[in-house]
Amino acid sequence: MPPDRAAPTSDRRFLLLYALAWAGVSIAYTPLLTILLPVHVDGLADDRSVHWLAAITFVGACAASVANILFGWLSDITRNRRNWVATGLLLSALLLLAIPHARGLASLIFLVVAWQIGLNMMIAPLAAWAADCVPDGLKGQLGGLLAFAPATGALTGALVTVPGLADPPTRFAIVAAFTAVCILPLLLLGQSGTGGQTKGQTEAHTRPWHHAGIRTGTTRMWCARFLVQISEAALFAYLYLWFRSVDPGLGDASAARILAVVLFLAAPCALLAGRWADRRNRPIAPLRYAAVLAAIGLTVMALASSVTGAILGYVLFGLATNIFLALHSAQTLRVLPDGNRRGRDLGIFNLTNTLPSLFMPSLTLSLVPALGFPALFAVLALLATGAAVLLAGSQPPPA
Repeated sequence: MPPDRAAPTSDRRFLLLYALAWAGVSIAYTPLLTILLPVHVDGLADDRSVHWLAAITFVGACAASVANILFGWLSDITRNRRNWVATGLLLSALLLLAIPHARGLASLIFLVVAWQIGLNMMIAPLAAWAADCVPDGLKGQLGGLLAFAPATGALTGALVTVPGLADPPTRFAIVAAFTAVCILPLLLLGQSGTGGQTKGQTEAHTRPWHHAGIRTGTTRMWCARFLVQISEAALFAYLYLWFRSVDPGLGDASAARILAVVLFLAAPCALLAGRWADRRNRPIAPLRYAAVLAAIGLTVMALASSVTGAILGYVLFGLATNIFLALHSAQTLRVLPDGNRRGRDLGIFNLTNTLPSLFMPSLTLSLVPALGFPALFAVLALLATGAAVLLAGSQPPPA
């Protein structure tokens, strides 16, 4: 039977506080990694900026991967998420303020690595906090609310770069302030996350793949997200270049508007899909459908010969992948194998976000120069299809 739709007021309040805090996480890193850091590096390195950014991004991703697992595990051991999130918020904000004052590659790498450590000191316990406090019957809605975070991060990046609004150091300060404003309400008003069994759930409800094997469900969820993230990472890095290859007249402002439209449309769509999954007790179904739609969108992009077809294909792909990633983040909480080590296990899931960025350039360089972007999109479509196949049949028994 479907879960009870009348969730307690305390659960609803926590959902809203948590969604706001997760938007703060997106604000913390999106403007820096997509706009502020590249602009700062370009002003320092000139023709070496691509190499500087590649080095900084690679080392930063490695640091983020290790730090996320470490601090998630430490928050499990101490059974206190709040203090780790607060400390990470403070540390990452202070380091963010220092980055615009770096004047060399070595100092930039040091500060970005330290910032990634502080950021993941905040992110890892925050992710596990939701696993501690959100019942299974609300995880779909949680995923839908999380979909608003990327749009918030992108909007903040657009705001701080408005010409004449602020000088470069002040832009970093604005990002740090917005991040704190979003996360502090949860720190001050949210119920405690201490690890252990999720509130209001029995052991059977926390293990939806129990009869088929919890490890199988966990592995399928990890691999499915990894395959979709490869596609997302490739498009994140090379979307503008592909649009220009289809239509050289398409400028950066047009590409930015397309990205913004996709992010803002994806959020309410993910919320509707999450609510549907909760009411029907079908948490995995929207993930399968989204993976299939992503594959279709990539196929349209591979076949596109006009800018209109290219945009339509990307809009379908972008909507599907943003819905998939948001809902997956919430539904992953169902399949964690150990309620006492949620932070550690979510850190391992976080590798699906960082590993694609490490080897995706090699995949792109091996295909695009010789065969063009259509070949890349064809491979990515196969990966998205593989994600849908992995999730086929992965459905918990009725509650």
